[in-house]
Amino acid sequence: MLVLQENISLIPYNTFGIDVKARFFAEIFTPEDLVELRNSAVFKENKLLILGGGSNVLFTEDYEGLVLKVSIPGIVTEISDSQVVVTAGAGVIWNDLVNYCVENGFAGMENLTLIPGTVGASPIQNIGAYGVELKDVFESCEAFEIATGEFKKFDYSACHFAYRDSVFKNELKGQYIITRVNFKLFTRIRINSQYGAIQSLLAERRITHPTITDISKIVAEIRVSKLPDPSTIGNAGSFFKNPIIERAEFEKLKHAFPAVISYPAGEGKVKLAAGWLIEQCGFKGITEGHTGTWKNQALVLVNHGGASGKEVYSFSEKIIDTVSSKFGVKLEREVNIL
Repeated sequence: MLVLQENISLIPYNTFGIDVKARFFAEIFTPEDLVELRNSAVFKENKLLILGGGSNVLFTEDYEGLVLKVSIPGIVTEISDSQVVVTAGAGVIWNDLVNYCVENGFAGMENLTLIPGTVGASPIQNIGAYGVELKDVFESCEAFEIATGEFKKFDYSACHFAYRDSVFKNELKGQYIITRVNFKLFTRIRINSQYGAIQSLLAERRITHPTITDISKIVAEIRVSKLPDPSTIGNAGSFFKNPIIERAEFEKLKHAFPAVISYPAGEGKVKLAAGWLIEQCGFKGITEGHTGTWKNQALVLVNHGGASGKEVYSFSEKIIDTVSSKFGVKLEREVNIL
């Protein structure tokens, strides 16, 4: 049964742990709940914010509208030869889905272990880590069109995936609510161990023929060593995107800073390690007021307790300005600012 609440604290619903309130709040457990909610006066008369795990958002003020928490559960599979389609409800915790796939021998998601958030947010952000992106395992998704109240299927081509980007962050932003996602995985192992840190740990442990379980465990170990646990220290994971620049621009940058860390990013493009840029500006592990950067990863901004969203935002502005001044590179926030 759909329940509408008023003046609800959003501390439990954002991993930064920012103390703000929502004027109205509703939690959705079935697609049918969306149809019911859309017909309500509160829905029609207020602006709308969709929340999954709240792991990619920074609140800078109370939300004077309706916050919708999507908690649609369920995982089902359909196996055909060496391929398997896994369908998950938008409210499924992402890492629960990854663990389910690894435990059942479904290859493709293991590099995405321990990414925070929910399944429904994964296509919007085109989440990625350690050489794999959501688009590499995406088959299709079901989404609720807010304007019409109808459900629509989006295949791979319709999503316009790019680095940490999709159609849902651009021309269709705010127009759809994802309810289910279908993933295309494999029962035959296809290991992606090209990322340097993974290779190093495999070599250290003398694992020459890794399984998807090996990769998942190693990725989890790497992430835990670099990233703070949101349950103890408020954060939203990587706060900035790794910037992508033209190769000609990169050559000039490398001439001035030979140690710059970079990765190939397609024809004529180079991806820079934002964490390295931030660290070189002296920000790694520092604290300013109630916020700062994580001691093991400068890319992660944290709430040491009692930080406001505006305080975190101002600190991120300082980082952006400093990196731009030193390197001539403009960082872009990966976290959504509200």
